[in-house]
Amino acid sequence: MSTLKVDSITNGGSTVDFTGGLDVGNGSVEREYYSQTTEPTGAGPGAIWWNTSTSELKVYLNSEWYTVTQIIPPIWYGSRGVFGGGYDGAFANTNIIDYVTIASPGNATDFGDLTNSVQSPAGCSDGSTGLFGGGYVAANTNVIAYITIGTTGNATDFGDLTVARQIPAACSDGNYGLFGGGNSGSESNVLDYVTISTPGNAVDFGDLSAAKSGAAGCSDGTYGVFGGGFDGSVNTDVIDYVTISTPANAVDFGDLTAARSGTGSCSDTTRGLFAGGSTGTVSNVIDYVTIATPGNATDFGDLTTATNVLAGCSDATYGVFGGGNTGSVVNVIEYVTIASPGNATDFGDLTAVRAALGACSGD
Repeated sequence: MSTLKVDSITNGGSTVDFTGGLDVGNGSVEREYYSQTTEPTGAGPGAIWWNTSTSELKVYLNSEWYTVTQIIPPIWYGSRGVFGGGYDGAFANTNIIDYVTIASPGNATDFGDLTNSVQSPAGCSDGSTGLFGGGYVAANTNVIAYITIGTTGNATDFGDLTVARQIPAACSDGNYGLFGGGNSGSESNVLDYVTISTPGNAVDFGDLSAAKSGAAGCSDGTYGVFGGGFDGSVNTDVIDYVTISTPANAVDFGDLTAARSGTGSCSDTTRGLFAGGSTGTVSNVIDYVTIATPGNATDFGDLTTATNVLAGCSDATYGVFGGGNTGSVVNVIEYVTIASPGNATDFGDLTAVRAALGACSGD
């Protein structure tokens, strides 16, 4: 390889600007670049300097070196989908945790055990730590258990919800985990939250627009939406939303395509999906919303089988829905491509049949 260095190029007396780069044959002319510990001298506008002593990238503009920073978006998802708790075919609570690699259809593998055998917990994560909060043990519980998603093993106590309740919904922005609604003896409008990276008790966040249990939650990393549920008398189609980083009461978002509770939900950075549930009869409907744009849900497609009290999670490309009750308790896992509306496809099986479980994802 040979190197050609040209100090200056002019065009009719005017400087030629190659800021955007220059292609030459099958190669390219690179911009002025330095990799050293000390500040370069004689650098020209647009020069790049990698400071090897501080691991900082700098660019030379207006006779000054500016540090290039990157804003890393929050992550509340990951490549490993984890399913925890539920009730089995004999309607007995279970402490099972199992997992799948979301991009690779196949059967689930044992992960470990929750701190309690519990049905109807809600799951969320910060992309690393997964939480399972609330549910029903021998009574409504306020327990939050956590796992490190990338490392198989048993769950550990995290702290407590502000109110013991079963069938809450949960979502996360990669920092805060929110738990909304549930049944604490009657339907609840409580919204509480934790900082997922820091074990401790939940703190009040605000209220849902109405008391309900069996809603489903998901997030685009900024907004959290809670769709459907049972208000104590009937199933509801109401979707609420909050800005997860800002504690406050939820605001109306729109409506699901049908009033139902017990759906499974998941999301990517744009869309939130709500799958299955019960309208009074078990449903196979999947509908979706654009989370950043309040409005009514749109039909996405169908589950392979009408299923109630299932759980969902995603890797921000594929959404997987596991377990549930179709009239009997199942171990079925199915999946969709979140950006492409269509019917779900068989993914594999959980390690055991169960329904009313929680799910989250991470790495």
